Amino acid sequence: MKKALQLGAVGFDAVKHLVLCHVEKRPPKLDLDVYPYLPRANVETTSAASYMALMSEDAA
Repeated sequence: MKKALQLGAVGFDAVKHLVLCHVEKRPPKLDLDVYPYLPRANVETTSAASYMALMSEDAA
């Protein structure tokens, strides 16, 4: 879910909360500071060239 990635929330409970709020059309009340044990995500865009390098004969 895009909102979870924007918030850096990748834990099951945090993502579930965001999804339920979206379905129920209510604002999320998610303060990740009270969940220090939840992992933080740093998601970057991967270029297509990186994937193509995996498919090359040199990668085998």
